[in-house]
Amino acid sequence: MPFTKEDIIRLVRGEEVEFIRMQFVDIFGQLKSVAITANQIEKAVSNQIMFDGSSIEGFTRVNESDQYLYPDLNSFAIFPWRPAQGKVARLICDVYNTDGTPFVGDPRGVLRRVLAQAKEMGFDTFNMGPELEFFLFETDERGRATTRTADEAGYFDLGPLDRGESTRREICLMLEDMGFEIEASHHEGAAGQHEIDFKYDEALDCADKIMTFKLVVKSLAQKNGLHATFVPKPLFGASGSGMHINMSLFRGGKNLFWNPSDPRGLSPIAYSFMAGLLEHVRGFTALTNPLVNSYKRLVPGYEAPCYKAWSAFNRSTLIRIPASQGSSTRVELRSPDPSCNPYLAAAVCLAAGLDGIRRGLTPPPEIPHNIYEMDAATLAGLGLERLPQTLGEALDALEADPLILDTLGPHVAAHYLGGKRKEWQEYQTRVSSWELEKYLVTY
Repeated sequence: MPFTKEDIIRLVRGEEVEFIRMQFVDIFGQLKSVAITANQIEKAVSNQIMFDGSSIEGFTRVNESDQYLYPDLNSFAIFPWRPAQGKVARLICDVYNTDGTPFVGDPRGVLRRVLAQAKEMGFDTFNMGPELEFFLFETDERGRATTRTADEAGYFDLGPLDRGESTRREICLMLEDMGFEIEASHHEGAAGQHEIDFKYDEALDCADKIMTFKLVVKSLAQKNGLHATFVPKPLFGASGSGMHINMSLFRGGKNLFWNPSDPRGLSPIAYSFMAGLLEHVRGFTALTNPLVNSYKRLVPGYEAPCYKAWSAFNRSTLIRIPASQGSSTRVELRSPDPSCNPYLAAAVCLAAGLDGIRRGLTPPPEIPHNIYEMDAATLAGLGLERLPQTLGEALDALEADPLILDTLGPHVAAHYLGGKRKEWQEYQTRVSSWELEKYLVTY
């Protein structure tokens, strides 16, 4: 049931909430907030909280810095892990200009615009279900992050091998307190690596939940003397962390991807949506895999996809069709990682899928065999195109894809490309420990 302004004011006072975090996200997916006291709650729910947008990377210039936070009232939640210090609540906000118009650089607004396009095409709902992986590492004597773990577990192992089991369980309970429906949690393949899956939701709410998920995981880990990281590939020689995204389109409560007469249970809309993802994946990889480090996960041999391919069951492909059918029919994109901005990732995936539907695209033939075991000649014979292998290559592909640039809009596209080009150039000029170990004595 939706919240009203009066509901939130009553909850803040009745629950003796002391602070409210007015949260929003920058274009690189970093969670930001303006903290207000409970005395300011009437102003907050009336869209009167102002902040300096020029202090946020990719937002506004100094001479046009004032912006307003318009809270999504249905996002109100009380953080369950801080009652002893005085209750803290949060409201997730959209960013607006002083003239009352939506700010074009707000990632939440980018997703809203694509969702509006989907509705114009007759699709009521775009559902997303993420599968987030992360690492829990030890901290040093000063509380700083390390990459050490005493965990010796592998897939689905339990304690005592799984040293993070108690923290993972605590995270699940906290998320349920905040309205999540947790479907599964388990140890992943690498030491110290974990996965928690929550139920799919409409795309905007799902992106909000991804940001909340990251905050809860990091907060609970820190409370327990650990460091949680969503860096895609923190350890050499181990699998990286992905964020597979399951997607489906609905109209009038009906899953439009489901077709019981098709051998794979897929409708023509689903095939075209999938073809659109394949058409634009190189262009949007800089959004779904935004770090220099992301491309050290997208390599052969570590269970991450490397080539543009799809399959009903084969987990080595970029897109997989899970076995669940009927209302649960969906396509699973396996390349994204959890460092991405979920609003922008959702926006470009939906835009790509809608483009496939508009143009009536059909996907290439299914690849049922293990791509990881194919040699170069086999890959070439099948015509499988490689995903970008570096952030620099991904940025080039983004600049060459008009649909993805248009989806982001000129403001976000320019600031995103500028920031990421700077990041890539900084990496290229940095001397790594590998280079010193490899070359210093020999040369």
